[in-house]
Amino acid sequence: MTIWYKWWNWMRDVMNFFGLSRRTMKIIFLGLDNAGKTTLFRMLRDNMMIQHTPTLHPDRDEFCLGETTFLAVDVGGHEQARRLWRDYFWEVDGIVFIIDASDKERFREAKKELDGLLREPMTEKCPLLILGNKIDISTAASEEHIKEYFNLYPHTTGKKNEKYANDSKMRAVEIFMCSILKKQGYGEGLRWLADKL
Repeated sequence: MTIWYKWWNWMRDVMNFFGLSRRTMKIIFLGLDNAGKTTLFRMLRDNMMIQHTPTLHPDRDEFCLGETTFLAVDVGGHEQARRLWRDYFWEVDGIVFIIDASDKERFREAKKELDGLLREPMTEKCPLLILGNKIDISTAASEEHIKEYFNLYPHTTGKKNEKYANDSKMRAVEIFMCSILKKQGYGEGLRWLADKL
């Protein structure tokens, strides 16, 4: 290791310690329509809850959380928009997949899309944050139910990254339950995602 490299790492650590450096992470919001992608997208950007019409065209924007600036794309989740998802895979550092935990009738459809993401070679190195949204609704599935139904146990790497830290070849995947309406849970998930950068 050269002296220059050691000096650069030391300077970066000092800047991070004092909060003088920002990281930038390109992410994409995916999931079925009505899962809460656009609502979360706008909540993070504008910090306000408003009712949205279905996303017809991809929307790009940025927001900051802690030391990370997220450059985000909300592609949409209706059937036609899902055909465009792959067009955005090449330029992302991470993926946020949102599941409507209260809409169990669409779990099969959501599982098909999530399974495709987990098998996608273009994103096999991208960390994948899964948000189980709408836990404020009494009929919402639990985290354990979603992990079981979506067969996530073999894929998840731990919220504290125990498995991920021990295996650098493993893709970081984790689920966090949230309520965008109540502003709960998604911040912890996004911090987890930012730690993977």
